[in-house]
Amino acid sequence: MRIRRQAGLYRNTPEIKGGEGKYLFVGNSRALNFSSNDYLGLSASKELRQKVSRNFQKYGTSSSSSRLVSGNYSIINLAEREYASFFGYDEALFFPSGYQANVGILSALFEKGDAIIFDKHIHASAVSGMRLSGAEFLGYNHNSMSHLRKRLDGKREGQVAVLTESLFSMDGDFLDIEGFEELKMDYGFLSIVDEAHAYGAVGENGRGGARGVADIAVGTFGKALGFFGAFVLLPEGFKEYFFNFSSPLIYTTTLPEAHAASSIDLLKIISRSEDRRKHLREVSLAMKESLRHEGFSVTGDAHILAIEIGDETRATEISEGLLEKGIFVLPVRYPTVPVGRAILRISMTAMHTEDDVEYFVEALGSDLWRSR
Repeated sequence: MRIRRQAGLYRNTPEIKGGEGKYLFVGNSRALNFSSNDYLGLSASKELRQKVSRNFQKYGTSSSSSRLVSGNYSIINLAEREYASFFGYDEALFFPSGYQANVGILSALFEKGDAIIFDKHIHASAVSGMRLSGAEFLGYNHNSMSHLRKRLDGKREGQVAVLTESLFSMDGDFLDIEGFEELKMDYGFLSIVDEAHAYGAVGENGRGGARGVADIAVGTFGKALGFFGAFVLLPEGFKEYFFNFSSPLIYTTTLPEAHAASSIDLLKIISRSEDRRKHLREVSLAMKESLRHEGFSVTGDAHILAIEIGDETRATEISEGLLEKGIFVLPVRYPTVPVGRAILRISMTAMHTEDDVEYFVEALGSDLWRSR
C-alpha cells in the first residue's frame, strides 16, 4: 500500500451517502456528479422506477436458481427475443453483469489454437475472458486499422476473432466503423463488439453504431438504460451453445423475472428518448468545446470525455480539489490507463445543463489547475 500511495495509485474512493439525479451527497456536501454512466438519466426517471417497482411486486425479488436448473422462466426468454429483435440480431442472452457477459462468451467460444486480436483499450473484463479461454491473443494499437491489418496478415489460418468496442469507455472515441468493415470483408474474421457505452445513448432509437460490423455485440443495462445486468446479442444457434458451455452462465443465479419484465419496459422508454439523446449530444459538445477553448487537452467523440493530466498524483489532487468545489469526477490511473497517462474521465448525462458545464470549466480553470 505504501508503494501504491507513493506512486499516486492508491484508491480511496469517497463514501457516497446517497444520490439525487445529477447530484451525489458526499460527507455533508452535495456535489455535481460527472462520473456516472447514467447517460440518459433513466435511473432517476420516475416512470422507470414505478414500472420496476410494480414488476418486483408482481414477480418477486429473486429467481432463486441458475438458468439451467429452475430459472429458465418464459418471461426471460421473451425479453431476450425482444432485445434480439430490437437491436437486429437472431438471439440474445442476459447475464447478471457486463463483466460476466464478457468473461462468459470469450471463455466459452475460444480455446487453444484459436486467435483473438483485440484493441489494446478494451475493457478489463474482456481481457479476463481471453485469458480464461486458452486462445492466443494479440493486441493492436488503439483504433488503428493499419495495425489491425498487420495483425490479421500474420493470422491467415485457424479461427480468428477481432474484439473491440464501438464507443471506448476511457478515450470516449468511436470505432472506425468504415475501416473495420473493410477489414472484415477482406479477412472474414468473427467480430465481437462491446457496445456497453453506446446502447441507449447512440444511434437510431439508441441502437448503437456497430450492427453492420458486429457478429456478436455486448450491451449493459447499467449505463444508458439505467438498470442493472447485461445482454449479449448473437447469431442463430449461439444461445444454445452458451447454455451448454458458458460457466459464468451455467453456475450463477439468473436474473429475476421482474428484471426481464422491466427490461421489456425499458425498450419502449429508450425508443422514445430522442429528446434525451439530443440534449446529451449538445451538452457533451458544449463541455468539450468549452474545455478546449480554455486550453485543456480533451479527447472524446460523444458523452465520454477525457482530460489529459499525465501524472497520477496530480490527477488525484485535482480531483480532490474539484470535490471541495462541489464537483465529483474521479481520476483514472494505471492499470486502467498506462503509467504516466492519468486522465480525468468526464461522463456527461442528459441531466446536465450548460450552467453545469460552465461551473465545471470555471472550477477546473481557476487557481485549482495552476496550484495543484
